[in-house]
Amino acid sequence: MPDNVPPVASLLVLWDVDYTLADTAGVGQLGYRLAFAEMFGTEPPRLSSMAGRTDHAIALEALTLAGLPDPRAVVPDFVSTLARQAPAVAALARANGRALPGAAEALAALAVTRHRQVVQSVLTGNVRPMAEVKLAGVGLLEHLDLDAGAYGDVSERRADLVELARRNAAERYQADFGGPGTVLVGDTPYDVEAALLTGARAVGVATGRFTAQELDAAGAHAVLPDLGDTGQVLAAILSG
Repeated sequence: MPDNVPPVASLLVLWDVDYTLADTAGVGQLGYRLAFAEMFGTEPPRLSSMAGRTDHAIALEALTLAGLPDPRAVVPDFVSTLARQAPAVAALARANGRALPGAAEALAALAVTRHRQVVQSVLTGNVRPMAEVKLAGVGLLEHLDLDAGAYGDVSERRADLVELARRNAAERYQADFGGPGTVLVGDTPYDVEAALLTGARAVGVATGRFTAQELDAAGAHAVLPDLGDTGQVLAAILSG
């Protein structure tokens, strides 16, 4: 952007990964199988839905169901082991993964918008190496600054990741992303809740297991059926 055309404001757009930007069906489950095999020589227990949850929370559930006497104490080692499995699942991400319709176009359009100075990153339940493998596998890394985001090894609560991402982005770009200067884009009520608890804006995308009506009921500021209409996506994200 030329120096004589200042942006209206700085905006941090934090994208969810799974079923918002990409469908990498099977990659997350394989990561957990490999991590359990390495640490315990067993298969992981059957889990409740992973949708919208952080790897910290999912790992705690898995370790509890596996019968460990102090599962919370094992979570840090487990998420570290999970992160180390990323290279082992990269081939599956490339073979089975797909960018959801409109995702690449939306990222590219936001990267050149003149309406605001936009920083794009991720706020995801994945540990960072898994997020990077998934996004690389479907060709969606180009416009995302992964150092400005936050990842699922930090906390069981998705909302805790928002302030971390804001701090990371503020340090990198010397800008204030407080309140509605941050926008979360995701497919679950957990994404919406994280935004609402931290004063950010929430854009729900009904491309996962939750309907547009459910995302609206959760309190999303805008709800999209998918990312297929780039103009509609930009309007929802930039209208705050």
